[in-house]
Amino acid sequence: MVIDPRFIYLAVALSALGAFGYVRDTLRGVTSPNRVTWSLWAVEGVLGFAVEIQQHVGLASLMTLMLGLAPFAVVVASFKNPNGVWALGAFDITCGAIALVGLSFWAFVDEPTVALVAFVAADQVASWPTVRKSWQAPTSESAGVFLLGSINCAITILTLHAITTAGALFPGCVFVTDLLMSVLILTRVGPRLRAGAHPR
Repeated sequence: MVIDPRFIYLAVALSALGAFGYVRDTLRGVTSPNRVTWSLWAVEGVLGFAVEIQQHVGLASLMTLMLGLAPFAVVVASFKNPNGVWALGAFDITCGAIALVGLSFWAFVDEPTVALVAFVAADQVASWPTVRKSWQAPTSESAGVFLLGSINCAITILTLHAITTAGALFPGCVFVTDLLMSVLILTRVGPRLRAGAHPR
């Protein structure tokens, strides 16, 4: 099913709403963003937008741009409330380094499809610290931005007249990751399972 491409404006509006809520929660100290994930997401979203413009993706590329601008706003907010920032560990740093290697590979590969796959792989690795945090400490996260993000990406994919790697791979992977984090945060399944495994 293909919907009117102008629905992308709705997706962009929902993305902005989700970002506003997450930034607000960050400033209040309710949410503790992982700067590794959000910084890389900011860079990748803008780079992904540039790639999609070159690939003539069309209006759907606006959603990818928002996937860069929203994380940038979160990173800025995290510096306004340093007490609310998630402490980084070896896992976070390792994921960040791997993601940067993937981005470097993307920058130098002269084959668009291979480069895009490397780019998306880097984006997914960048998300691992926040996926892990959503499992371990869901109360340190806000589900709204991820839930709206999954809806945004679904809308973006539905506006595509042809499902191509260039147009669908990035929003498709983000859709799956955002949906996973939404479920982990809302259900708090990680702490529940750990509590069940270690009863008092």
